[in-house]
Amino acid sequence: MRCLPLIFLGLVASTAAWAAPADATRGQAVYQARCAACHSPDFNGVGPAHRGVFGRLAGTAKGFTNYSAALKRSGITWTEASLDRWLADPQVLVPGQAMGVNLPDAGERADVIAFLRTLAKAEE
Repeated sequence: MRCLPLIFLGLVASTAAWAAPADATRGQAVYQARCAACHSPDFNGVGPAHRGVFGRLAGTAKGFTNYSAALKRSGITWTEASLDRWLADPQVLVPGQAMGVNLPDAGERADVIAFLRTLAKAEE
């Protein structure tokens, strides 16, 4: 009976080791299918442009003015962890925000985040 916790921990560790790594190419395809109706890497649309999103304070994309008050007040800086929580359920992370789309699949979120990471800041 004492071995059961160790066996369980071993199973959890081995399952995590087999998880597919995030793939920016798959992420770009998901982004095109799920995000591009409102977002673009380089142009503000219904939602803000995403180039240079990593390290940016939420609600501060250059030239985008249609942020909800809730997002502007959130104090969130976009990192892998905050983007994962945001994409999983924006309303849970920031009640009162305006984005009506989420990505419940963890693999898709990881792939989209990997794609967003490739969108370094544009030269100014």
